[in-house]
Amino acid sequence: MTPDPIIPARFRSGQIPHNVTRPRRHPMTAARTLGLLLLTTAAAAAAPRGPLSFARDIRPILSNNCVMCHGPDEAKRKGGPSGSGGLRLDTEEGARMLLDGGKKAVVPGHPEHSDIIARITSTDPDDVMPPPKSAKKITADEIALLSQWITEGAGFSKHWSYEKPVRVEPPTAGIHPVDAFILDRLKREGLTPQTEADRETLARRAALDLTGLPPSPEQVMAFVHDQSPQAYERFVDTLLASPAYGEHWARQWLDLARYADSAGYADDPARTIWAYRDYVIKSFNANKPFDQVTLEQIAGDLLPEPSEEQLTATAFHRNTMTNSEGGTNDEEFRNAAVVDRVNTTLATWMGTSMACAQCHTHKYDPITHAEYFQIFAFFNNTADADQRDEAPLLSLFSDAQKQQRQKIEAELAAIKTRLHSPTPALQAAATEWAAGFPVTPEWQSLHPTTLRSKAGLSMSQEPDGTITVPATAATDTYEIDTIVTAGPPLTALRLEALPHASLPHQGPGHAGGNFVVTRIQATVIPPATAPAPSARYVRIELPGKARILQIAEVGSVGSD
Repeated sequence: MTPDPIIPARFRSGQIPHNVTRPRRHPMTAARTLGLLLLTTAAAAAAPRGPLSFARDIRPILSNNCVMCHGPDEAKRKGGPSGSGGLRLDTEEGARMLLDGGKKAVVPGHPEHSDIIARITSTDPDDVMPPPKSAKKITADEIALLSQWITEGAGFSKHWSYEKPVRVEPPTAGIHPVDAFILDRLKREGLTPQTEADRETLARRAALDLTGLPPSPEQVMAFVHDQSPQAYERFVDTLLASPAYGEHWARQWLDLARYADSAGYADDPARTIWAYRDYVIKSFNANKPFDQVTLEQIAGDLLPEPSEEQLTATAFHRNTMTNSEGGTNDEEFRNAAVVDRVNTTLATWMGTSMACAQCHTHKYDPITHAEYFQIFAFFNNTADADQRDEAPLLSLFSDAQKQQRQKIEAELAAIKTRLHSPTPALQAAATEWAAGFPVTPEWQSLHPTTLRSKAGLSMSQEPDGTITVPATAATDTYEIDTIVTAGPPLTALRLEALPHASLPHQGPGHAGGNFVVTRIQATVIPPATAPAPSARYVRIELPGKARILQIAEVGSVGSD
């Protein structure tokens, strides 16, 4: 029976026998029910053992006792004919390899001709397997299982997570498939069903299974008094519709997603990722298909125009830990995060471990060292690094917050439109204000009476008022004295940096054609009989990269 593809599949109403004559409805999974049936009474005669499963019955014996020396690790593999690379017992081809002397480890249908049986039953310490020095020993029951397996054809199978599911027809027609499979298994195990439980007990079992909570008294009484044939279905549907259903089952998925882990190795900083928890709960309660939640959690951000929910789903792989302790290497722990994603993905979706193959070819599952890093490459392209801020982050807003944000953004847009649409009164005021300033200031060159260099450099003045300094110093202070004669008031000072043919690159200074001004200071000394002048200072900034003149101060001096 194949369940609907969701996580986990919601339990569809089905009949599970509480006694043979009157089957009742029950929401538990077959595995859960079989666990409870361990309490049933065994029949007088035990049923004969059915066909063996390689994965369940044989692989554990070989893995625990043989695969260390006869498995996928080429460096440790032993036995086999010369040049064969050693005997492998973990593959069908290897187990049926022709050995020296014409023998084979496994001869399907003939345990008496299979060398593996001869070696594990030998009493010769030089021949018996596993070797006495290994401290391993195959028990009589395990020998019997190996013999039966070979008699049945010595079939091999992959790990269940690598096998394609095959639909099996129910062994009995006319009843619910779950009932059919359970009754068939009970018969093969020599067990009989227990007597029917009362409705109060059924209600408690179903509620604890589906929601993790006991049913309310009102729910129990409604179920007890509901005499319709669909009473159990209605009760189960009520539980499935409860928010507690998603909350209960989400816990198991969140454990796989390492949701409860802290954010760091060296310390335990908190992780703000509650939105992902809510996504998982909502996915259960919405009965979202399993293939959809798989796509959203592994690659939701790669979907075309992903929704906020799909971006939130990708937090499955944001639960890796960081180490921002002083002295750590960011790239080292970024790689540790990628390894965590590889191992978690395979453990969650494939039901198998990848961790061993990180260092060597896997000994118990068909995973090679090279294949591990092929999967590693898929995750080794993420934008995040081992940083304390855990960027990139996704900001989420509630519906009320979104409405408030839209309202504020609309108000700001209206204000911006108003500010960029000047009124006639504002335009008139701006024109009036600009008219108070001359368009072209009338600058007059000063003619200094004294030139001084603090570094002792020579300074000279050209007839047009240009001042030159032929030599250079690491730093210098120039002092210029001039007399301000009667006439228009002095309202501003301007320093012009002029290029000159005698300077490097014909620039205005000795430093590769440039120079740096760090400060300009003006001091006004009025006559003794004149009133003190008034002054104001204006800061001038030149923003941007690769600018030579960054900040200058211009002193503006004038009378009222």
